[in-house]
Amino acid sequence: METDKLLDIYTRILRIRRFEEEVGKLFAQGQLPGFVHLYIGEEAVGAGVCAALRDDDYIVSTHRGHGHVLAKGGDMNRMMAELFGKRDGYCKGKGGSMHIADFSIGMLGACGIVGGGIPVAVGAALSAKTRGADQVAVTFFGDGAANEGSFHESLNLASALKLPVIFVCENNQYGEFTPATSAMNIKDIALRAQGYGIPGVIVDGTDAIAMYDAAQEAVARARRGEGPTLIEAKTHRRGGHAEGEDAFLAGQQYLLPEERDAMRRNDPLLKLHDYIVERKLVALETLEMLDQEIGQAVADAVAFARASEEPDETILFADRWA
Repeated sequence: METDKLLDIYTRILRIRRFEEEVGKLFAQGQLPGFVHLYIGEEAVGAGVCAALRDDDYIVSTHRGHGHVLAKGGDMNRMMAELFGKRDGYCKGKGGSMHIADFSIGMLGACGIVGGGIPVAVGAALSAKTRGADQVAVTFFGDGAANEGSFHESLNLASALKLPVIFVCENNQYGEFTPATSAMNIKDIALRAQGYGIPGVIVDGTDAIAMYDAAQEAVARARRGEGPTLIEAKTHRRGGHAEGEDAFLAGQQYLLPEERDAMRRNDPLLKLHDYIVERKLVALETLEMLDQEIGQAVADAVAFARASEEPDETILFADRWA
């Protein structure tokens, strides 16, 4: 992989990590309304996949969608303002954490309904094929969504019509607090691709380079008109299902100690950082400066959000679809 592309992926991961760390602090301080679901630990998936896409390609996200927006090139200021519920946010403060969208970068929206975004990506892919465009659509979803009817119906239709869509399952091993092994009688979700006659690929979701390589191959296949691919990224979420969940878990721990140890050993940001430094591909000073710049950008985004106006009743019925 060229160094420029490697640094591009690393930058995407670092932007997500620093943004999400700040969001976690703000939520803990009671400064953000609603719930937030952080993407820390899963950054290599969104960054690796989006680095293989063009600007005009589509993505559809989930309730854990901040990372996908940033990986696709989203604006930190508008994202932070949306999390604060402010008028300068992506959805004028009406969408919040789980419903951010930016059509200008092909981000068709995050969906708070489990599995709800998968058919949207299939529709975008159908649109591209109908228009004769060579655009690709990607849908991100979790292991829990792979048990929903929307997942199976979408795979079936996409396969039957050979649509240019990539199904990316971010298997972080848990659906809320329930281990995936308790909800399905298979080890690998990628095996389900066989039933629909499409490729099913298992990837280490903490390895950004592996994610990029798998996405590149799936994108090329889709652009050639050969249909969809199911990519299962084996990953983890560093924190809980949602921030603040300890308040209703009453101190109970559902993650095993060995699982927490594995998460620390397989930090996607540190893995890529060490890969770059050990091979002397980019100077350590350059990476440190990049971290400082991104940290400042996050701080600026918070300042932007705080200075933004509160929404009022004049925009209550704006941007309605029905």
